[in-house]
Amino acid sequence: MSRAAIGDAVARRLVSTHRRWWDRVRPAPEDPITSVSEAFLADASPNKINLGVGAYRDEEGKPVVLRCVRNAEAKVAGSEFLESISASAKSRLVEESMKLVYGKDTNVIGEGRLAGVQTLSGTGACRLFAEFQRRFYPRSKVYFPDPTWSNHHSIWKDAEVPQSTFSYYNPKSKGLNFPALIDDIKNAPEGSFFLLHPCAHNPTGVDPTEEEWREISYHLKVKNHFPFFDMAYQGFSSGDLDRDAQAIRTFLQDGHLIGCAQSFAKNMGLYGHRVGCLSLLCSDTIQAVAVKSQLRQIARAMYGSPPIHGVLLVSTILGDPDTKALWVEELRAMANRICKIREALRDSLEKLGSPLNWEHITNQVGMFCFSGITRQQIEQLQREFHIYMTADGRISLAGVTMRNMDYLANAIHEVTKSGQKP
Repeated sequence: MSRAAIGDAVARRLVSTHRRWWDRVRPAPEDPITSVSEAFLADASPNKINLGVGAYRDEEGKPVVLRCVRNAEAKVAGSEFLESISASAKSRLVEESMKLVYGKDTNVIGEGRLAGVQTLSGTGACRLFAEFQRRFYPRSKVYFPDPTWSNHHSIWKDAEVPQSTFSYYNPKSKGLNFPALIDDIKNAPEGSFFLLHPCAHNPTGVDPTEEEWREISYHLKVKNHFPFFDMAYQGFSSGDLDRDAQAIRTFLQDGHLIGCAQSFAKNMGLYGHRVGCLSLLCSDTIQAVAVKSQLRQIARAMYGSPPIHGVLLVSTILGDPDTKALWVEELRAMANRICKIREALRDSLEKLGSPLNWEHITNQVGMFCFSGITRQQIEQLQREFHIYMTADGRISLAGVTMRNMDYLANAIHEVTKSGQKP
């Protein structure tokens, strides 16, 4: 055998025995939300409607760039921020974010008891806290409302935190299953973590009343549970930032140590900028300094630091009184449009003579309506009417306009008029 032939044989043997990297990797399951948008984009129908999107859309069905954001863009234009961001901009974002949650006059900010860090939007804040929980309470379990935003499960799973659910939604009443919720709080092992949506619950749009929040706070404290709030839609529930933070402030008044993940993706229309904040209320300043140092260390290992431009935009909007006032005005207008869409959709279905009760459309709050439409009916809506929503029947009301209202109502009526309860 020639030297060349021997070389070829050796090379073939090496290839055959060499590790085949990534052969075991299989496609990940489709994301229940992004898959809806992908199917919508692939549909060529001129009548198609996307009710899966979780971000605000205007009456034309288009994404919105708020005027307050344009103003902030002008203020930060020309800033030398491409390499790093000043500590003052970071601290201003965190401080102003915490004021939105805990109240601008609360003592806990001045006392230095809050440990806050900027994050990659609300998802990054949740992931950062999940890792923090795993490191310092490795045997603890986190409880999610049933149902909750689907990504919550993935975030805490990747952090290897044990998880379970607590009762929340009642499909018969399309409201809150409050007695079962309280029972689950009582029955959970002492010192568990409970994730709560302080307003505009995703996906149901069902929020506890003020009195129910007080009772939830009481029972969580009796069992020494830790309440962690995911605040993704502040302002979208009522149009009032303070009112939408009232649940958190109730817990604050009751003496809880609490955590909160904030996102400015929805209420400032900055989804692509990934701006958020994670804050933990601590017993004292010493504890807050220690907690903040640990959060920074975890973030450093995960992603270093968030993008700069969005941080400057949000800190400018929150830190400038005139720009913030404009944001509050625009946020109220967005919330009001969603409320009008709720009323119009319910009215349209009732005028069509639907045999079903659609009161839950206006009883629920925030960006979403948990319609109760069945999976079979959802598939029919997609197949026959080119209307797309998540498989659980969640309707993003931001995708509904007065232009497509009649078409949507007629389609829903067609698939539900048999009287089968949605």
